[in-house]
Amino acid sequence: MSDTILLEGLRLECILGDLPHERTFPQELFLDLELECAPLPATRTDQLSDTVDYVAVAGRVRTALVAARCRMIERAAQLAAETAFACDGRIRAVRVTLRKPHALPGVVAGIRLSRTRD
Repeated sequence: MSDTILLEGLRLECILGDLPHERTFPQELFLDLELECAPLPATRTDQLSDTVDYVAVAGRVRTALVAARCRMIERAAQLAAETAFACDGRIRAVRVTLRKPHALPGVVAGIRLSRTRD
């Protein structure tokens, strides 16, 4: 049994890419996170302390990606997963989907990765 907290369509602007213009100007990104946890007590208690604070996770992931200035989308997605794990020990698996909607004309480039806690 597991519970999955969803954060979908998190919009952020940051430096991401290897091309000269990508190193100079922030670009819009969209991030989806799926945070898999053991069954959370908040389903019974209705208390914030009994669940993963997704507001905190979203904020920390956004801050990490903006600060990192990654060259590869793969690295940015891995960093998002690592940051989510660092937010709460109850998160046992993370699925990250990161999209660069303006990478190519008419195409949304992206990556999806799944990680489990070591």
